[in-house]
Amino acid sequence: MNLPTSPTPADSRVLPAAHPLQSGRTSASPLVTTYQGTRGPVTPVWMMRQAGRSLPEYRALRVGTDMLDACLDPAMASEITLQPVRRHGVDAGIFFSDIVVPIKLAGVDVSIVAGKGPVLPHPVRTADDVRNLPTLDEAALAPISEAVALTVDALGDIPLIGFAGAPFTLAAYLVEGGPSKDHIAARTMMHSDPESWQALMRWTATVTGAFLRAQILAGASAAQLFDSWAGALSLADYTAKVAPASALALARVHGLEYTAPDAASRTVPIVHFGVGTGELLGAMHDVGADVMGVDYRIPLDEASRRLGGTVPLQGNIDPAFLAAPWPVLEAHVLDVLERGKAAPAHVLNLGHGVPPDTDPAVITRLVAFVHQVAADAASSLPAPTPAA
Repeated sequence: MNLPTSPTPADSRVLPAAHPLQSGRTSASPLVTTYQGTRGPVTPVWMMRQAGRSLPEYRALRVGTDMLDACLDPAMASEITLQPVRRHGVDAGIFFSDIVVPIKLAGVDVSIVAGKGPVLPHPVRTADDVRNLPTLDEAALAPISEAVALTVDALGDIPLIGFAGAPFTLAAYLVEGGPSKDHIAARTMMHSDPESWQALMRWTATVTGAFLRAQILAGASAAQLFDSWAGALSLADYTAKVAPASALALARVHGLEYTAPDAASRTVPIVHFGVGTGELLGAMHDVGADVMGVDYRIPLDEASRRLGGTVPLQGNIDPAFLAAPWPVLEAHVLDVLERGKAAPAHVLNLGHGVPPDTDPAVITRLVAFVHQVAADAASSLPAPTPAA
């Protein structure tokens, strides 16, 4: 599968002067510097799906509003993004949206069914289906840009992370028509009709790359590509049939430059995360990621070993521990922090999303605990010897 890349035009590689990274508001934040590979005194912490279903204020706000309508209401999407930052004191916001939003904005009929997920009444399974997919008019992304701008203004020096679904995960939804346990229809199309598969992957890479780029240009300080279903693939299939499309999507945000406080030229950090992808870590990193998210199935020290010990990591608390007694969760968090030391730098996160029935007080306590661990470690250091 040889998808040509679509590099960002040279004259648009430099972020605008008002961008939080370029202006210095977020470029020295613990999250961004950790993503850049610098281990600081504090391990930054945020949670996937921290915005949304586990929060009572979210459920109250969403009453009577469809999920995708909420994603496309800039004021509502911004408020939902900000809710966990206010409540939990996390070190970053994660933009509230859904991976199928760019598909909907392109004109594909898709809805999110409660308790099931994205549903498409007209699956894409033939060459004609692929040819008839609509072209995304990037002007349709205006509500996304507006929501990000509102959120960034409210966050101040706390960075916002933009996110998008990886091309394979989007393609799997399109082919299957909804969630699937084994993605057999998508994997069958991959092998039985490789030309249509390549065209479908090009389409998904184009729309999701545009979605991610819009968030970055509007003020997000990092990008995360989320591949929910890549764990269903063999390494050979991922490398040959999927990785080129992920690289094409990330080409829209790869190399966006800003000047750091130390006057060095840096680029917007890119995180790549997948579920059940321990065997794919190296290949997923190679598509253009700076940081690898790791799910809860392998320990961080093993993940770092597989990546050659040179890649910053994000993860990987098992979400199941959030309902365990506090001493059990505390011991697990300390273990994750200790294993994270094998990597050059580490952002603490879950190894998947916050379960909907999680007690929000547990997340708040967890974030405070991680910050306190850093404070206690700093206070235990010997005092510097006075200069002669």
